[in-house]
Amino acid sequence: MKTTWNFVWQSPRATCDFYGYCGPFTVCSKTNESIPACKCMTGFQPKSHNEWSEGNWTGGCVRIKALSCDTGDVFSVYEGVKLPDHAVSIGKISLSDCESGCFSNCSCIAYAYENVTNELTIICLNWFRDLVDTSSDDFTLHNLYVRFRSSPLVDKIHANNFTHKRKFRSEVAVTVAIVSVGMLLISIFGYFLRRRRRRLIREERIRRELLGYDSMSTSIGDAHNSVELVSFSLRSVLEATGSFSVENKLGEGGFGSVYKGSLPGNREVAVKRLSARSSQGREEFMNELRIIAKLQHKNLVRLLGCCVEEDEKILLYEYMPNRSLDKFLFDPSESVNLDWSKRFNIIEGVAQGLLYLHKYSRLRVIHRDLKACNVLLDQMMTPKISDFGLARIFGMNQTQDKTNRVVGTYGYMAPEYALHGRFSEKSDVFSFGVLLLEIVTGKRSTSNYIEGFLTILEWAWKRWIEGRGLELIDPLIRGTCSNADQQAVKCINVGLLCIQEIMSDRPTMSEVVVMLINENATVPSPKKPAFTLHRSAHASSRFSNNEVTVTNVGPR
Repeated sequence: MKTTWNFVWQSPRATCDFYGYCGPFTVCSKTNESIPACKCMTGFQPKSHNEWSEGNWTGGCVRIKALSCDTGDVFSVYEGVKLPDHAVSIGKISLSDCESGCFSNCSCIAYAYENVTNELTIICLNWFRDLVDTSSDDFTLHNLYVRFRSSPLVDKIHANNFTHKRKFRSEVAVTVAIVSVGMLLISIFGYFLRRRRRRLIREERIRRELLGYDSMSTSIGDAHNSVELVSFSLRSVLEATGSFSVENKLGEGGFGSVYKGSLPGNREVAVKRLSARSSQGREEFMNELRIIAKLQHKNLVRLLGCCVEEDEKILLYEYMPNRSLDKFLFDPSESVNLDWSKRFNIIEGVAQGLLYLHKYSRLRVIHRDLKACNVLLDQMMTPKISDFGLARIFGMNQTQDKTNRVVGTYGYMAPEYALHGRFSEKSDVFSFGVLLLEIVTGKRSTSNYIEGFLTILEWAWKRWIEGRGLELIDPLIRGTCSNADQQAVKCINVGLLCIQEIMSDRPTMSEVVVMLINENATVPSPKKPAFTLHRSAHASSRFSNNEVTVTNVGPR
């Protein structure tokens, strides 16, 4: 029976991969695999010129002139090399200390550094023995600094080493070299072509995994109202943001930073760049892509595309010129421009967006992080809910879920979620109620206590059961239009219904929207909200005596 050998794998792949092929104090170049180029380091010469002329480099090189341990010693840098063996780690120090430390130690003949995060923190490496097995390497960023004694003689010999040729090289050898160089260039071109193809395949696989689509140009929506999610290159994102310049920075959070960008055609975008240390990791990034790419509503921020390249995870959204609601609501210089009409439109818009997520979208989505800074405002002050990194998708018959990882913002969290990790549509309703009270009162839920010891929920509840609901309205908007106060009190009533302690007592977003936009809708009296202090029986009796229904029977 005839048998054959199948080539599967070989090692080393290149001659320079043989340990110590060129001997100590040399650099083995991989530029020509058929004839490796062994070169002495600066300040060194072949130990045996005869052996080198015969192609035997194992003896390596020796110093031309001994080190003097003074200012006559200098360092020669070798960029992009495989570092020699026997390195001694000095630890994490500055770059300048690494160089000066080696220079001041007469036994130190070379130094290098790695894991550079900035010039103030590096891992310094020193060498005290012969430098063995150093070779050029296109796949590393290591630089090696070798110590030698500088003198005119050393410089002249070093220059001659670079121009020295073998005496017996013939025209045939020159031809072979030319052919070898040509083959090398073809190999290099093929290598980079293959590496680029592998990178593109890997990035496309990641994109498909993130989106759950077969293509990055998948249409979203129906035939008459479709939108495409575009894959942007990192280069185009850098051009759009001025390489993430400080001038274009809009804000920063636990996830990273947001920048203003400009695409061709002067189309403005908001670029969300996740940092390597982001609290929103790969899971949250995938979650945000999968969810928001499939949502389409005028009160949800629109995702235009993404960039998944190298180590970057970037999302591109439509640009909101008025930024986030909290910038208007809690800034005294800006809140004066937020009259009641604008505030009510924002309340209604957020309610409609949340209703869409809970009931009318292709997915049933629980946002889990609704708050003022996650409501963005466009040029017409239309509110758009953003940041779906913590959102969850519910099944059609699912009512609630539980997690051991409670994430979100205290002050907006429903009690069942903050204390027990249970979340549902009613958790979002609670957050909406807190946001509604913030918009009407102009006070931040996460700020210091009001009136010495009350939270905004306790303060609103106390005023309400005392029949002093008008005092909750922000003085800037009180009485600004004919029905402002009545409408604001109605909103406070709805907000208190949303933040009731017992989850089942809270209305759905469908009921909330009806109560807000229907002037003839009956709004029931709220029960005790969550996170309030248990007061005396006197307070309870006051609550029982305040069965108030806000109803407007007059025509519009």
